[in-house]
Amino acid sequence: MAARVTRLRTAPPARTLRTAAEAFLDTIGPANTRRAYGIAVVKTVDQLDARHDGLTAASRALDSVTDTEVGAALETLWGTAAVNTWNARRAAVARWLSWCAEQGWTAPSVPASAARSTPPDSDTPVRSRTAIDRLIARREIHLREKTLWRMLYETCARAEELLQLNIEDLDLAGRCAAVKSKGAKPRTRRRGAAHHEHVLENVYWDAGTARLLPRLIRDRTRGPVFVTHRRPGPGKYLADRDVCPNTGLARLSYDQARDLLDAATAVDGPRTGWDLHELRHSGLTHLGESGASLLELMAKSRHRKAENLRRYFKPSPQAMRELTSILGPGAERRR
Repeated sequence: MAARVTRLRTAPPARTLRTAAEAFLDTIGPANTRRAYGIAVVKTVDQLDARHDGLTAASRALDSVTDTEVGAALETLWGTAAVNTWNARRAAVARWLSWCAEQGWTAPSVPASAARSTPPDSDTPVRSRTAIDRLIARREIHLREKTLWRMLYETCARAEELLQLNIEDLDLAGRCAAVKSKGAKPRTRRRGAAHHEHVLENVYWDAGTARLLPRLIRDRTRGPVFVTHRRPGPGKYLADRDVCPNTGLARLSYDQARDLLDAATAVDGPRTGWDLHELRHSGLTHLGESGASLLELMAKSRHRKAENLRRYFKPSPQAMRELTSILGPGAERRR
């Protein structure tokens, strides 16, 4: 008589903090985003698991962790960090736990006691129009840098957005270009969406950039607008979009562009010069001083919230004096 085997019904293994974190991070496509989320999520898991000095131990069950413990872990790890660091790490952990709940898993959440902090005003300095014009007019500055710096100032775009531009993205006649903005949403749900598959936004420039751009791209019709002066090494892999098909030169990176501006403006050694963000910051401030409305500034900067734009607006002392003069005696006659 043949033996009869009965399969025992067993409960699925408990979902642990470690496996939940790995599953969440696997859903993130962009490498930089995955790295930033990984720092917050993995350190929080290690803190909740009481792992120190790389010692391995069994990870706790996800449903055994309370909201209070999550808040305590965040406070221990980043309670004394800068406000922006705290907000970024807290948001990453909150997104992870929210994703776990969306999967139907019993998961804690970030408690109200670990609330988001209000970011301080930006301490980025504002450069005067004269200083920017003098920098770009210097004869020893290469045409590529002149074009990038002038374009950053006139478009008030982020450096990463302009460095990702290709010649086919430019509308020279309309003095505008379609850029992939910070946090741009893909039009498709598949992972690894290409540049053109995201929702793009236009940035606009004026005569200064319009004079320089044609000289920079010359007879090139495709490929990155801003390229290096050397071809990439044989062991470096680059996407087709990041290499000029005519010259074989690679796209200029953010770090390279930052170092070029720093070297041109440093007065006391490396890292004492200007930052690329200062050109965007200065452009927005000068537009505000010239009377641009809040809605116009938001459209130019492409900020979604007015509070984010306010942090960048720092009127100069001269602008404040002119504003105050409206209240002085005889102000009506001066108008």
